[in-house]
Amino acid sequence: MPPIPAVAEAPRMTHREVMQALTGLLLGMFVSILAGTVVSSSLPVIVSDLNGSQTAYTWVITATLLATTISTPIWGKLADISNRKLLLQLSMIMFVLASAAAGFAQDTNFLIAMRIIQGLAGGGMGALSQIVMADILSPRERGKYMGLFGAVMAVGTVGGPLIGGFITDTINWRWNFFVALPVAIVAVIIIQRTLHLPAIAKRAVKIDYLGIILLSTGVALLLIWMSLGGSEFDWASTTSYLMIGGAVLSLGLFVLVEFKAEEPLINLGLFANRTFTFAVIASLAVGISMFGTSVFLSQYMIMARGASATQAGLMTFPMMAGLLIISTGAGWMISKYGRWKMLVVIGSVLQAAGLFLLGTIHYDTSFVLVGIYMFILGSGVGLVMQNMVLVVQNAVPQKELGVASSAVTFFRTLGGTAGTAGLGAVLAASVPAMIAERKTELTNALAALGDQAAEVGAALSSGSLPDVTALPGPIQLIIESTYGDAVAGLFALAAPLSLITIVAVLLIPNQSLSNQTRAERLKEEQAAESGMVRSEEPAVVSAVSTGTVTGERKEATDG
Repeated sequence: MPPIPAVAEAPRMTHREVMQALTGLLLGMFVSILAGTVVSSSLPVIVSDLNGSQTAYTWVITATLLATTISTPIWGKLADISNRKLLLQLSMIMFVLASAAAGFAQDTNFLIAMRIIQGLAGGGMGALSQIVMADILSPRERGKYMGLFGAVMAVGTVGGPLIGGFITDTINWRWNFFVALPVAIVAVIIIQRTLHLPAIAKRAVKIDYLGIILLSTGVALLLIWMSLGGSEFDWASTTSYLMIGGAVLSLGLFVLVEFKAEEPLINLGLFANRTFTFAVIASLAVGISMFGTSVFLSQYMIMARGASATQAGLMTFPMMAGLLIISTGAGWMISKYGRWKMLVVIGSVLQAAGLFLLGTIHYDTSFVLVGIYMFILGSGVGLVMQNMVLVVQNAVPQKELGVASSAVTFFRTLGGTAGTAGLGAVLAASVPAMIAERKTELTNALAALGDQAAEVGAALSSGSLPDVTALPGPIQLIIESTYGDAVAGLFALAAPLSLITIVAVLLIPNQSLSNQTRAERLKEEQAAESGMVRSEEPAVVSAVSTGTVTGERKEATDG
């Protein structure tokens, strides 16, 4: 086990100092979310303009999530052994430069390449923001501030599609990738001036390069197989078998390497901690709900309801409103009362209910009803998502906080990436199949168009996403109804997986939240390891002194 890093003592920060320190952090998160969501409502327009296919549409999203998934545990490990503030700034600069470059894309291949770089940097921004919060706030205090993160996430997620849709409709979609630049510059400056973290003493570090390579290879092969299977190659094909075999072999070797590595990329001993294990399982399922379904909501609005890019952004507002309102209120309640378990359980139930309900929609379902369903789903995700990181940070030894925090984010993103890739592959296969079932109806509609039939038929058979609003009425109705049923089928497919979240959060021990910051808890862990004093946190002392993380803090008796 690596030694506990020495931590410089620092006085507890006042509320004003905390807010100053969090300002740049919140701006950085807003930039990350904005740069990712600003293209969501206009993505069908972008892919269509670049002559991309449904597979390209999925990969523009999946590439970012894939890179984020792979890089997240690497950033988390770096955060435990090096300057977290510098890492945060580097990831932010890297993210925005890639966003700016994406604005000059001439085809989907270059766009996907830039989105990969965005993802690599985004993994750092997502993981490091959670880790930095633990540096300056105790788990109990963190609840109300996590509400701020939820609010920023909701504003960025809602504002991004609105801004992106407006820019696409009034200027040009390329400006979507430039809009975050001014905010990013301000964020970097504020972080430099206001974010002051406890210093971790320098020590000799051994980077787990083999673990990084094996994990990256295994995850990449698995997600590429899920994304392209059934469209670029058959599920039962040599290519498919090679990808599955390569993924299983790489991930199996990764597990063996991590057991033997002096400083593993992911400490597998953390899985002996019940809180960590079930939080990981819940995060996997939440990732599918958060990313794997919300990604296709804009496509539903545009392709099934004939909305413009701006309208699509507005139409997804109910889901983000649910996330904003509920996560902010829940964060305040957690800090005030110290109870989190019931809120998370309620959130997991709402998440499942939202997905099941969205699985029943059609292209002509009342938007009021669709909005209610989205609000329920957003509320559930808002209650579960951020709190999984909080309960894990509260339960693990603080020397492992960076790795543990990033691991939860990693598995959530892995679930989202797998969900997006898998559901995207299902959509890419189901839409042509559903259109083929309506071949007679489509042929008759084309025949009625006369001279325009050849042009419309060529557009539909090109493999690119059609501009639904430009299609003649009868053809538009067929395409809208097809996409409406196809996207609803994705929600119905994801809904049973959300039941996993309910079971997992029910099994997470109901531990009380600590009132100590990371630095204060690290100091106790150091003292406990050296045998100087007995820690007031029994589970952490047990974990540190035995070299394991099997202990759980005493369960709360009041909640």
